[in-house]
Amino acid sequence: MSFRLTNAPAAFMDLMNRVFKQYLDLFVIVFIDDILIYSRNEEEYATHLGVVLRSLKDRQLFAKFSKCEFWLQSVAFLGHIVSSEGIRVDSQKIKAVKQWPRPTYPTYIKSFLGLANYYRRFMEGFSSIASPLTKLTKSKGKFQWSDE
Repeated sequence: MSFRLTNAPAAFMDLMNRVFKQYLDLFVIVFIDDILIYSRNEEEYATHLGVVLRSLKDRQLFAKFSKCEFWLQSVAFLGHIVSSEGIRVDSQKIKAVKQWPRPTYPTYIKSFLGLANYYRRFMEGFSSIASPLTKLTKSKGKFQWSDE
């Protein structure tokens, strides 16, 4: 990456998206400087890994071997655990939601709802559960919680 490039992460991600364009969402996901290769089985993974490494080599790009992990059965990626069973929420993120301090201002509730909303696809009936909190965001000033 060139020195003094102010938007280096965006430029790098753009480059990676161009390098892997034909493979994106087939067996490659790129996020900033992470390249995630996913496959149905080990044989397919070996093929996909070869394609990714060849694509990098053909463009004279290199991955630092000490930062690479291969043949993983599951991986934590962007707050999720990706495995052959599918995608699930990272238990550390669930812990963060459970330990979130009780908000006392509408803006704090909005912050909490923003975090929780990220995981709504894993929560059946999320809108119904979040509705009382959403109503509180329309309040002015500080409010007291009722323990009833």
